[in-house]
Amino acid sequence: MEGALHTTHGTFKLDRGVINADPRVGTATGAIEVDAASGDSGLSSRDDRMRDSILESQKYPKMTFTPTHIDAQVEPDGAFHARLHGAMTVHGAAHEMTIDSEGHLSGDYLVATCHFSIPYVEWGMKDPSVLLLTVAKRVDLDVTTAGWIVWAGETARDR
Repeated sequence: MEGALHTTHGTFKLDRGVINADPRVGTATGAIEVDAASGDSGLSSRDDRMRDSILESQKYPKMTFTPTHIDAQVEPDGAFHARLHGAMTVHGAAHEMTIDSEGHLSGDYLVATCHFSIPYVEWGMKDPSVLLLTVAKRVDLDVTTAGWIVWAGETARDR
């Protein structure tokens, strides 16, 4: 019966995020930081258990992706595909991961989406399954982001 009852949807709040990438040479630096206590699925008892027992957000308040390398291709029409390699730090431990992303670049404005999975039990977090109700051991995440690009050699300017 694993995951057979329903799928739960929710959101987390971005605290801050900057990625510095140069696809020509493959370098990537920066960090995307999410508030671990901000998880909201619409059911406070489930959210409290997730924050307190699984993520232990009091002890590990941030979830952070730190990129180290990028493989990217931008098409003439602005469509792009990228693989961002780096480390996802969750529950106090860093785990290597690759995130595939796609999107569109229009001038200096970027819209990107990605999908990836976190094997949270394998990564040392508590399995919330009880008795006959089993819960999937992975959490699937979909991320959509948009922002302005500051090209190398430029300074940030008002938009």
